[in-house]
Amino acid sequence: MKPTKMRNKMIYRASYQTKSKQLGSALSKDLHKKYGKRSVRVIEGDSVTILRGEFKGVDGKVSEVSTEKSSVAIEGVKKEKTKGDKFDVYIHTSNLLVTSLNTDDKWRMAKLEGKDPTKQPKETKVEKKSENKENEG
Repeated sequence: MKPTKMRNKMIYRASYQTKSKQLGSALSKDLHKKYGKRSVRVIEGDSVTILRGEFKGVDGKVSEVSTEKSSVAIEGVKKEKTKGDKFDVYIHTSNLLVTSLNTDDKWRMAKLEGKDPTKQPKETKVEKKSENKENEG
């Protein structure tokens, strides 16, 4: 079997976890400098710029992520049917550039910054003293 056919077969039959990992997109130059990483998995709430295709140059926020299609829907990127209905256009994540991140997910941010997300931040001595004083008084 040809390698390309084998690769396509593997992509098509990939597990949900593997498909989720394939939803990576390039980081902008300033984010690349800040985090020292070239790409990141796209999630809802990230701001992106479209680099290729019909909507090239359009900026917007990610409104929906489809692991089935390996692509994302972006706010403001819609097409119109002949009857006038509008529908979302799904764009593959390889054609996107992430310009700003959704910082709600603490685990994701810890991983990006190179920290161990399993360890919780330790309390400083000043915080412990102030808590003891509040409990006493």
